Amino acid sequence: MSETSILMAFYSRAGMNYVGGNIVDLPVGNTAVAAGMIRDLTGGDLFKIETVKPYPAGYHETTDVAKAELRNDARPELVGRVADMAKYDVVCLGYPNWWGTMPMAVFTFLESYDFAGKTIAPLCTHEGSGMGRSENDIKKLCPGTKVLEGLPVRGGSVHGAASDIAGWLRRLGLVA
Repeated sequence: MSETSILMAFYSRAGMNYVGGNIVDLPVGNTAVAAGMIRDLTGGDLFKIETVKPYPAGYHETTDVAKAELRNDARPELVGRVADMAKYDVVCLGYPNWWGTMPMAVFTFLESYDFAGKTIAPLCTHEGSGMGRSENDIKKLCPGTKVLEGLPVRGGSVHGAASDIAGWLRRLGLVA
């Protein structure tokens, strides 16, 4: 694969997060850490999915907003767009598990482009809930897209997950 054919698009939340049973202040969100590893391994481009309206600073307040967004099937407005989505064959898509699926901002992202004919490789950070139903949600949102086997990564272990991520990318044929 050429270096420009892989995009690592991700949503991540720094600040107060649930890790290993405790609320901790993360200077870099867990999914951003994993996204950086994928970018380093693939040589692909990086795109951070960001909402126009930031989530609250507090962890519990953010989970309340996220739950309401899910219940209301909300589509938060995003900051920026991928300049040339057509040049990417593969989109590695990183996100945390929020209430059993992706944050609704990732739904907005997926509905903002035509992924038909592309391949999506999902990576989900979590603290015990794995991929949830996110892979099925991606398939529903992106008909005509090949969705590869996702990789669940425990957020509290993300800094030590480089070999797991590299093995996953090799199994998918995205790196040698």
